[in-house]
Amino acid sequence: MLQNKRSSSFLKWWWLIDSLMFIFILSIILIGAFLTATASPGVAEKIGAPYFHFLYRQLVFLGTALGVVVLISLMSKKAIKRLALLGFVVTLILMVLVLFIGDETKGSRRWINLIGFSIQPSEILKPLYAVIVALILSPYNCKKRLFHLKSWNVYICLAIHLIICALLLMQPDFGMAITISMVTIGQLFVAGLPLIWVLVAIIFFISATFTAYKMFPHVANRINSFLNPEDSLSYQVEKSIESYVNGGIFGKGPGEGSVKLVLPDSHTDFIFAVAAEEMGALFCMIIIILFASIIIRAMIRISSTRDLFVIYAVVGVMMYFGIQSIFNIGVTLHILPTKGMTLPFISYGGSSALSFAIATGIYLSLTKKTAFPNAHYITPNYNHMRSIIHDTPSP
Repeated sequence: MLQNKRSSSFLKWWWLIDSLMFIFILSIILIGAFLTATASPGVAEKIGAPYFHFLYRQLVFLGTALGVVVLISLMSKKAIKRLALLGFVVTLILMVLVLFIGDETKGSRRWINLIGFSIQPSEILKPLYAVIVALILSPYNCKKRLFHLKSWNVYICLAIHLIICALLLMQPDFGMAITISMVTIGQLFVAGLPLIWVLVAIIFFISATFTAYKMFPHVANRINSFLNPEDSLSYQVEKSIESYVNGGIFGKGPGEGSVKLVLPDSHTDFIFAVAAEEMGALFCMIIIILFASIIIRAMIRISSTRDLFVIYAVVGVMMYFGIQSIFNIGVTLHILPTKGMTLPFISYGGSSALSFAIATGIYLSLTKKTAFPNAHYITPNYNHMRSIIHDTPSP
């Protein structure tokens, strides 16, 4: 009888959540475990660790992440708001503490040790901050102009954002500051950001990049390497491109790659290059399609809701999936400047896995079928979304 009750509870949960999205996420998690198994042993041997040291740790990270996804997906919308508020305050405090007691690596302080675990607070902050922005902006419904001079919600949002960026630049972590800024501007744009503010944001980014180029040597080196590849192509990017050439369409086979043995970050930032050499371009296309399917599915799912909080929050957490996927893959192909950005659920790392687990759990919680009693998840109704955000009649 107890077993039947558990089975009934699981079926109820499975029916309520976006089960197709859960399948997409689970597929990426399994691919991440597989690629860590093939990419990490060489790195472990270099540092004198057991052969499957990183694999065992990553399995723990991914298993924990999967549990976090399920746990958060069971929460109500009110509980999600409370979780975001509490988690945001805690991670913001940790970002201050990391400046004083954090571990310094390559001239940056981004990690802090808590109860024997090394955590990057800025990673955990991302999905929580996306919910906070949605919480701040959502009171501005159809009857209120978002960017009126008395829009205190917007001013609070921008003030918090400046504090976060200041903490990130003191670490320094210019790339994370840019990523969080892009997502925040994206949420503001969905909420009704006028085009003039988009132009202002673009000018601000160009100015910030130029300032970082002058102030931070590592940023200047990465930009110079990207702009003048014939003169200063980094060793990692050079080997990454070589892996694509070696892999071809179908790859050399699992565990048969050679570039990963000399690629320093083969299990983290350049794990997609390992996939290219060992599994081939076709396998890489499957990964890209999976990430694209996650973003498209999320947009379809929220296209029928009138809840502005849900729309803004989902747009925020999904933008992190899209931006990090594009940046990580783009760096390995030398399309974008080198930036230590993980591939969601695939790159090795506990903080990254936990961050995207929180993002996924938030999405599954906010888009449960009980929140969309009259929704039809077949095609996205973008005109409907535009009408409820900007107070115009839907055709």
